[in-house]
This record gives sequence, C-alpha cells and structure tokens, in this order.
Amino acid sequence: MTHTRFTKLAESLPATVPFVGPEAQERAMGKPFAARVGANENVFGPSPLALKAMAESLKDIWMYGESENHDLRAALALHHGCAPENIMVGEGIDGLLGYLVRLLVEEGDAVVTSDGAYPTFNYHVAGFGGVLHKLPYRDDHEDLPALLEKARETGAKLVYFANPDNPMATWSKGADVLKALERLPEGCLLVLDEAYIEFAPEGTAAPIQIEDPRVIRMRTFSKAYGLAGARVGYALGAAPLIMAFNKIRNHFGMNRTSQIGALEALKDQSYLGDTLANVSAARQTIAEIASANGLSSLPSAANFVAIDCGQDGAFAKAVLDGLIKRGVFVRMPFVAPQNRCIRVSCGTPADLDALAAALPEALAEARNS
Repeated sequence: MTHTRFTKLAESLPATVPFVGPEAQERAMGKPFAARVGANENVFGPSPLALKAMAESLKDIWMYGESENHDLRAALALHHGCAPENIMVGEGIDGLLGYLVRLLVEEGDAVVTSDGAYPTFNYHVAGFGGVLHKLPYRDDHEDLPALLEKARETGAKLVYFANPDNPMATWSKGADVLKALERLPEGCLLVLDEAYIEFAPEGTAAPIQIEDPRVIRMRTFSKAYGLAGARVGYALGAAPLIMAFNKIRNHFGMNRTSQIGALEALKDQSYLGDTLANVSAARQTIAEIASANGLSSLPSAANFVAIDCGQDGAFAKAVLDGLIKRGVFVRMPFVAPQNRCIRVSCGTPADLDALAAALPEALAEARNS
C-alpha cells in the first residue's frame, strides 16, 4: 500500500498548533464573542491612511508583492536610523522566527527560552529538531541573566527573550538588557522580541548598535499599528545576518496590499499616538475592573493586562471558562505560577463594559465550583 513517507522528525512531532483561535471557539459555541479581548489584537485598528491605501491597492492585487520589500525597508531604515540592509521584512514575527530557526538550528542544537513564553517560537524550534531548555520566570519577569547562564551551560545557539513580555506584560529597562549582553556566550544569538515596544515606557528599548552581531530584534505592525491580519513583521540586525534570510525565505511571501498598508501606517505617527493613548486608557480601565472585583493586576507595558485571580491555575481557568461562556474572549498564561492570571487585551469601551458585566458572575461561578 502506498503511504506518505514523512521525515522521522515530522513523525515525532505532535499534531498540535500553538494557539486555538477565537474563530474555532466561536464555531464550537455556535455564536460569536461579544468582546474579543484575548489575542492582543489592536481593536482601535490601523491608520485611516493605511486603510485608504490598501483599499486603493486592491485593483492591482493581480500582481505579486514586491519581492525585496524595497520601499517598506527603506522607510523603516529611515525611521530607525539604519540602512535597509539591516532590515528584513517577513510574514509577521512568527514567520521571521521560523526563518531564523531554519537558518541557525539543526537537529540536536540547544535553544534557551522561558517556560511559558511565546509558544510559537518553541513550535519552530521543535519543527527543526532543536532542543529547548526552559527556565521559570522570576517575579513574573523573564529572567534574562538566568537565560544567558543556561545558554552558557548548554552551548545554546539561540536565546529567546521578549521585552515587554507576553503573557505577563512585564518589562526590563533597555540599559539592563544591554548590560546583560556582556554575559552572552560566544556564538550565541539573543532573539529580542519587541512586538509590544511601542506601548512600553521610555527607556525600554535597549540601546543596541544595529551592527552588533549578538542580537536580532523583532518588531511588528500587528500590535500598535493595528495590522495583525496583514501579517507584516520585520527584523533589525547586523547586515550579514539579515541578508542571510534571503537564502531561505519565501521571496513572494508578503502580500502586496499588506506592504502598502504597512508603509502608510508607518508614516502616520499621529494616529499611532492616538492609539497609544487609547491603549493606556484601556489598561487603566481593566485594572479598575479587576480592583472592583477584589483582584489585582500587574503593571503593563503592552496592550493587555494580566489580572491575578488570587488562587491557582485551576481557579483562573474556571474564571476564564466563565468569561468565555458569557461571550468574553480572554486567554491565560500556560505555566504555573503565572497561570494564576488571566490575560485581557485592551478593548473598546463596549468591550470592557462586557468584561465588567461578566467578571463578577464568572468569579462567583468559579468560587462555587
């Protein structure tokens, strides 16, 4: 009998995905969510200039996207004060992480991350046969010094560190990240995921020289710029590393309309400022809702807030299930003790009104169970 001959590595992997999307949950429930505040999407949306340009571009959608992402890379280089050769555009940070792992990780290579940090990175490492070494959080922060020490111990090729962090929204000072690099082992690359950096306090972005070969930084248009569905991310790093992506990337992976939208969104820094103000107000409202229900929330440098449910992961999961049952989509961290929290994305006033109405009922139900 003819059969598909998968690689041994593929056969060894579980048939799972990093996330179950809200659409899958809506299909299971048979109804849509009233408030979609679980995926850290920017509900305030992209710049009107971006939307207008994207709409106008649709007449040319018969053309492939520009394979070098030339115009967007040039604009990003101007924005960051570097050369286009220091920037690689890709299909969101997720796509770029996959390319990076493909470039650097072979079967058996050690990779270090935090236990409970962004699971898509782990997914790519497993897909290329890398060996993950995970360390716990420290005081709800990723422990960069410990991660670098584990990299030295294991001979790791990559260390993943998010600043600000997802799922806790905590952050480190950029100066501390730069100082910690002194302990990075020779031949190891720090993957600095800065997906939420626009929301963070001044001084969070590490002052790292663009040609520093020890670091690659990941940025995105999915969060502050409100283009999650367009899938536009970019990497910043030393030119030799950045140009190596051209050896293995999908050169026509970028959607033409997405390229145009990202370019216009970048130009509209005034709208970005409005979004940051809206997110700040929503973070405050979420913290007030938590407090009104006898819960605490962690300080946030992202577009979401981790609410401490005050007990263990089982209780937090019961609260989450209660919210979902009442039409409010939220998520929670995967690993103890961070899984005592639920993670609520910044929403519109209507979204947060729905949260405020549902949370007391969900808490009461969880306590009774």
